[in-house]
Amino acid sequence: MIKKQTKRETATKKMLLESKEKRNYNKLEEKETKRKNTKRGLKTRAEHQSNLDNGFNFKKENLKIIALGGLDEIGKNITVFEYSDEIILVDCGLEFPEDDMLGVDLVIPDITYLERNKEKIKGLVVTHGHEDHIGSIPYLLKKINIPIYATRLTIGLIKNKLEEHKLLRSAKLKIVEQGQTINFGKMQVEFIRSSHSIPDAVMLAIYTPVGTVIHTGDFKVDFTPIDDKVMDLGRIAEIGNKGVLALLSDSTNSERKGFTMSESSVGEVFDRLFQNCTKRIVVATFASNVHRVQQIVNSAVKYKRKIAVCGRSMINMINTAREIGYIKVPDNVFIDIDMIKNYTDEQLVIITTGSQGETMSALTRMANGDHKKVEITPNDKVIISATPIPGNEKLVSNVINDLMKIGAEVIYSSLEDVHVSGHACQEEQKLILSLIRPKYFMPVHGEYRQLMAHSETAKKMGIKPENIFITANGRILELNENEAKLTGTVPSGKILVDGLGVGDVGNIVLRDRQHLSQDGLIIIVMTMDSRTGEIVSGPDVISRGFVYVRESENLMEELKKFIREEVRKCEEKHITDWSTIKSNLKDNLRDYVFTKTKRNPMILPIIMDL
Repeated sequence: MIKKQTKRETATKKMLLESKEKRNYNKLEEKETKRKNTKRGLKTRAEHQSNLDNGFNFKKENLKIIALGGLDEIGKNITVFEYSDEIILVDCGLEFPEDDMLGVDLVIPDITYLERNKEKIKGLVVTHGHEDHIGSIPYLLKKINIPIYATRLTIGLIKNKLEEHKLLRSAKLKIVEQGQTINFGKMQVEFIRSSHSIPDAVMLAIYTPVGTVIHTGDFKVDFTPIDDKVMDLGRIAEIGNKGVLALLSDSTNSERKGFTMSESSVGEVFDRLFQNCTKRIVVATFASNVHRVQQIVNSAVKYKRKIAVCGRSMINMINTAREIGYIKVPDNVFIDIDMIKNYTDEQLVIITTGSQGETMSALTRMANGDHKKVEITPNDKVIISATPIPGNEKLVSNVINDLMKIGAEVIYSSLEDVHVSGHACQEEQKLILSLIRPKYFMPVHGEYRQLMAHSETAKKMGIKPENIFITANGRILELNENEAKLTGTVPSGKILVDGLGVGDVGNIVLRDRQHLSQDGLIIIVMTMDSRTGEIVSGPDVISRGFVYVRESENLMEELKKFIREEVRKCEEKHITDWSTIKSNLKDNLRDYVFTKTKRNPMILPIIMDL
């Protein structure tokens, strides 16, 4: 019995021992398996990271930068920043028509690409309130109603434009403070305080998944601005130290060496011109130059003169700037233009538009004696506080000549320093390039020669030539952390605004207008029998801008005789199709007129059926 019990205990101990060894073995095996799995996991992560490094997975999309205006031209500024399914627009300006655009009021950018991608557009960001940066906003909003982000004065000026177009009620306007950042999703935009010839100008830092892009807008480096708001160079340097992928920079004055003079220097000249002056003073300047207007106000107050304002755009600008406190003036200094007869000449200053000699501007009408409120006399001192925009030199010269013929004293930029530019010269451009140190550089806002000059400055500052892109409107620049390249084009160009018509004046219409303006028009009117092809009545020849009919009766009779002969030839050849008769008549008469007069007028045959 005892032996059996001993055997059972021995067997139980053996079982327990085997069980313990098995559990220990299982634990060891589990630990080894866990170690192997961990090692395998680390290896998998290493492989995954290697794949990422080699670009196999999660590759970022490229940022697209597309200028729809503002390149190889001054004006019409609008730039597209596109990443994935998001688009941010920077500025939306207009351009004034060139000399050959007869009858055209405004030129705006082609926004076909934006209309095709309107669901991607998150908003329009505006750098400042000049016409070449905000002038096309009403035409954009008529097609695509998007939020607009801008500083206080810029929003005020945009409101004026939208009110004229009856769009203010539906517009989504957002006031942004300098230093504020707006989040659009994958991209964010920071508004950085800048300096220009209008208050509230900003540079933009656009943060994207592939890097930071800075757009300077229009700028100058002014250390003594009128409003004491110096450009935030510290923030610009801070962003530059973190690394900037690309810089888009204003090129207007890129051909000029040195620095642009401070706006405050003009105030000293005004004080000198106002001092001891017994004449009435008329000052013409850009309506948008609020700082210039403030200095005119300061001099007027200092020498105890009342101020009257001429020109709708000037009145709107001053009212908007005063409402938000950007023009500071004591009470009762401004008077209505109708009240100027109640004051002597030495008590008055008139601020007016027309510094560019525009045909219908207030100063031009004064010079022509056509202004209803202001008559220029020899006891007037007229100060033109602006320089002519390229192309306007002759217009400004004509106004100066007309004013001098009346006997007025005229002060302009060739005689006194009554104007300084709002754009940076080469040394200021170098300062911005040195603070930002971008990898890629794209000069903007300028004609081709100005873009080239800016690119040369960038090369001097150490930017590699292959990293500088002088592009054209509509070209797509794609970039990421590693490369940048031009990849294609989108629709771009000039849309002409003539009265209420937008885009209905094209190249053919312009060509016809130029033809009419240069050579005139001959209209042929006659009545024909459609069955026989005979002339029943006429032909009558009507001339406009070609020759004066009464003084050229012989030529008119010769033309009538030639027309009858041409119709008879068609009749002999059994040509009865009127479009063919018109075509033959037009071609043959053109040759005949050129032989007789060496002129090439437009010929318009009108045939009526009996």
